[in-house]
Amino acid sequence: MISNTEIFNIKTSQEFEELALKTFIFQFENNSVYRSFCDLLYKNPSDITSIKDIPFLPIQFFKSHEVLSSKSGIEKTFASSGTTGSITSKHFVNDINLYEESFRKGFHHFYGNIEDYVVLALLPSYLERDGSSLIYMVDDLIKKSKHPESGFYLNNLGELATTLNRLENKKQKTLLIGVSFALLDLVEEFQLNLNHTIVMETGGMKGRRKEIIRQELHEILKSGFSIDSIHSEYGMTELLSQAYSKGNGVFECPPWMKILTRDTEDALSIQQPNQTGGINIIDLANLNSCAFIATQDLGKVYKNEAFEIIGRFDNSDIRGCNLMAL
Repeated sequence: MISNTEIFNIKTSQEFEELALKTFIFQFENNSVYRSFCDLLYKNPSDITSIKDIPFLPIQFFKSHEVLSSKSGIEKTFASSGTTGSITSKHFVNDINLYEESFRKGFHHFYGNIEDYVVLALLPSYLERDGSSLIYMVDDLIKKSKHPESGFYLNNLGELATTLNRLENKKQKTLLIGVSFALLDLVEEFQLNLNHTIVMETGGMKGRRKEIIRQELHEILKSGFSIDSIHSEYGMTELLSQAYSKGNGVFECPPWMKILTRDTEDALSIQQPNQTGGINIIDLANLNSCAFIATQDLGKVYKNEAFEIIGRFDNSDIRGCNLMAL
């Protein structure tokens, strides 16, 4: 059995590869949805000698199937946001400790001790629905920060601006994490000068505003907050780990997570670095669901394993890629 200790103590790329192959065998044997997908591709463990050989489950399966590699009881169900009447993704989590350890250690890996920060969360679209994995994570970080000023904000932007200014005057290290449209609302109403605050956007206009490219968003926010860089978080309902960007939209993964890109015309072909393709994610914290996911994001991975998100597939982009639509 694979332990949490193994997952979160990976030090080298060789250790990652060995544990990924071990995880593949475990999930092939214990996850009926993933096993059926592998069988359709005529792939079994004897065919898999490197992580590039591993089949990546299309992320759409989280909308139509219970993707589970464990028979123990479900402790938490995370659900994606969706338009009215749309089918949402569901991630059934039967070991919530695995998620908590992943996001706590992931944050510490990139930003250090959470107790050093006041955490202010501007996530109205997430707060207004149930089952958000992002809200679960941020709520835990708020509690772990142990600062009385930490907390969530909904539509009370004036109160948030006052708090930010008060913390700046105290030179208090602060993390402001927000959904893109709400951060734009904040800088349109208040001009702030933040020298001790990390501003982190979680992406998405969620139907509240016209979509704009990340670079344009960041330029507006940098000007509005009077800061040099905007940080970003890359996560999703179907993952238990997050990648972070400290600026320019270039993300890095924690040691137990890895990004590959696939050929947009051949879903089974993994590309070399510096090529634009479909984003495939290995998240070893997804031990009890599926660690190998083919997303609908388009991006590019660099030789140092940092990556960028460039856009998303639309339905027409999946032509010639029938396995993605199974």
